[in-house]
Amino acid sequence: MKLARITLLGAGALALAACASLGGGSSPMSFFITSVNPGKGADFGGLEGADRHCQALATAAGAGGRTWRAYLSASATAQSPAVNARDRIGFGPWVNAKGEVIARDVDELHRANRINKQTALTEKGTVISGRGDTPNLHDILTGSQPDGRAFGGNEDRTCGNWTRSGEGSAMVGHHDRIGLRDDEPSRSWNASHPSRGCSLDALKATGGGGLLYCFAAR
Repeated sequence: MKLARITLLGAGALALAACASLGGGSSPMSFFITSVNPGKGADFGGLEGADRHCQALATAAGAGGRTWRAYLSASATAQSPAVNARDRIGFGPWVNAKGEVIARDVDELHRANRINKQTALTEKGTVISGRGDTPNLHDILTGSQPDGRAFGGNEDRTCGNWTRSGEGSAMVGHHDRIGLRDDEPSRSWNASHPSRGCSLDALKATGGGGLLYCFAAR
């Protein structure tokens, strides 16, 4: 009996070790807002640099076993077609650092998600300050329309496809779903208004800190 108990305990330990080696011991988080900006405002070195920023923060938080993507769109250029944020982030579902479901799939994310000040947490599980707080950091960079797609034409809402930290503009959303008015743009998580510029100071002036939404694509 005693030997059987030891064998069972040993099997349990091996199972836990196997789960950890497969990523079972890592954070289940698949959505967060970045806790910091790398320091150059909306210049992340393009989409790839923004993805690396998400990946690095996720890794530091124990969720690096997933492939992380920044929720950012990019405008079409002579060399490349437009990129839609909604097409970069996988299929869901997505949960925050506390295991709360944000959206079950891409359609729900852009129709009736659960993003708000209490659920749109950082990779550390902390709340981002919003309207009424000091500082107000509710402007989250997206470069996207409400449906998660890139803007067309010559209208740049991506700070040069996330390579500029001076002049320009980027579309932002309000993670706390609150703005100056009680209207749809003010309540939009991904398409509230353009920023005043692309530098960190300019982003702060409109109520932001150059933060991003990050999603686990797989």
